[in-house]
Amino acid sequence: MAESLLSLNPKKRKDLPLEYSTEEGDLKIVGFWVFLAAELVLFGTLFGSYLVLQSHTAGGPSAHELFKIGPVMIETVVLLVSSFTCGLSTLELRRHNVKGLIGWLVVTVLLGLVFIGFEGNEFFTYAAHEGATLQTSAFLSGFFILLGTHGAHVSLGIVWIAGILIQLARRGITPVTARKAFIVGLYWHFLDVVWIFIFTAVYLTGWVM
Repeated sequence: MAESLLSLNPKKRKDLPLEYSTEEGDLKIVGFWVFLAAELVLFGTLFGSYLVLQSHTAGGPSAHELFKIGPVMIETVVLLVSSFTCGLSTLELRRHNVKGLIGWLVVTVLLGLVFIGFEGNEFFTYAAHEGATLQTSAFLSGFFILLGTHGAHVSLGIVWIAGILIQLARRGITPVTARKAFIVGLYWHFLDVVWIFIFTAVYLTGWVM
């Protein structure tokens, strides 16, 4: 697919989505897929470490004792809805509707901030009220590192989208801004997929144990 896009002549490129309309756009999008593959290895390693350490509580609280279903469900719904709004922003990108693109990206950022707020409150509650910190046990070390890494990625995504919003407001939809909006959308969807695995492997498993 990548080779076929790169070999297209300028006339045929006009029929492609705007982010693919230049060879530079093709190369950077392909390069970003490679970056996501590396991120997949990173999170796979963190998942593996967490699952190995899950039962090593060292007398501290276990996952079953610690995890509360309410806040986690809110975090999950908020992040999944943000993936939907991000998808709507890509739809508006295809329509060359800059106001619609900006609007849905703003909603995505706001939902991302809500998610980070709930996750930060979750971490604070565990540490302040349950005595569950990174140093308490191997289980909690694996938990905080896995979720903290994901949360850091979400925070980076929020800042990234904010930067693209400024460019869209100043320049409108161009091949460059379209490519950036498309790539950040891929990044955001990737984080949502990672969260689904976190919800399943960490929280659901913890509730069952």
